Amino acid sequence: MSRPGRAVLLTGVGKRYDIVSAFAAHALTVAADPSPLAPARYAADVALSPPPIADPGYVPFLRDAVDRHGVCAVLPLTDLDIEVLAESDLPALVPAPAVARATYDKYETHHLLLRHGLPSPPTCLPGEEPASYPVMVKPRRGSGARSIHAAANHAEQDFFVGYVDEPVMVQQRMDGPEFSIDILCDLEGRCLNAIPRTMIESRGGESIKGTVIADPELIELGRAVGEALGVRGPCTVQAFRDRTSGLGITDVNTRFGGAFPAPMYAALPGRTYPELIVRMATGGHVEPHVGEFRAGLTFTRWYWQIELDADLRPTGRDIVSDGPRRPRARPGLP
Repeated sequence: MSRPGRAVLLTGVGKRYDIVSAFAAHALTVAADPSPLAPARYAADVALSPPPIADPGYVPFLRDAVDRHGVCAVLPLTDLDIEVLAESDLPALVPAPAVARATYDKYETHHLLLRHGLPSPPTCLPGEEPASYPVMVKPRRGSGARSIHAAANHAEQDFFVGYVDEPVMVQQRMDGPEFSIDILCDLEGRCLNAIPRTMIESRGGESIKGTVIADPELIELGRAVGEALGVRGPCTVQAFRDRTSGLGITDVNTRFGGAFPAPMYAALPGRTYPELIVRMATGGHVEPHVGEFRAGLTFTRWYWQIELDADLRPTGRDIVSDGPRRPRARPGLP
């Protein structure tokens, strides 16, 4: 057992090499993903292949990993096992089971937000008439912007309700810019920080370009959501600022968001979310510092890769020597 009591276990790591690498700088990091080709496994100190989430052996497998490696915190990197972890006895940084269940269903999320006095666009189910058009037809348990369709009228709405092959809901289309707020709460559900960013460009529901902004209204909205829902650990809130109705929350993910680099760059020294999580999970105290971050920073993401040999071991080679070229001071200038 290495570094007992100072290891983290990340589940469903997939291609989130950035998150795994960031945790590996502060603790022994265990990556659990069923795919041997998940790139982020190769950023971890230990890589494990768990059974499927629905398998009765999933939680016992993770429990064994926690015991063997001295894990102090378990964090899911996808939505798929948040509720399972919330119902387990693992040291998982997830909300209570009822909140985990509700935030995995966007229709239930809408009502959860309203019960806490938080803004959510008018939302209904198929068969109910929305208050106005245009609307968005969305899967209730969708992710990655899958099967989301805009409908300008009743006929288009009915078409997309029938076209999408899973339960859907109908939500007012927000007329204004979209934002995300990356939140971190402590183990008691107090918001430690809330860092808003613009959504300049997304692909497959994942933000690939954005700018961190010091917007007091968004910061307060993030804090209010985190503390109202009893978030433990990271959370990402997506919201639009409608030109008529103001802010409306369209999604709450009680995990790290796709634009994880944004709060990493924006955090003040010693206050990145991974290092604060390790500090809290090992018994350290962290004071709330909501609104204390560096605004005005923009991230733009790209793709890289790992070469594996016939036994799926990294070769250490890259397509260019010493890895990707360091960025120029100003693109297009010598």
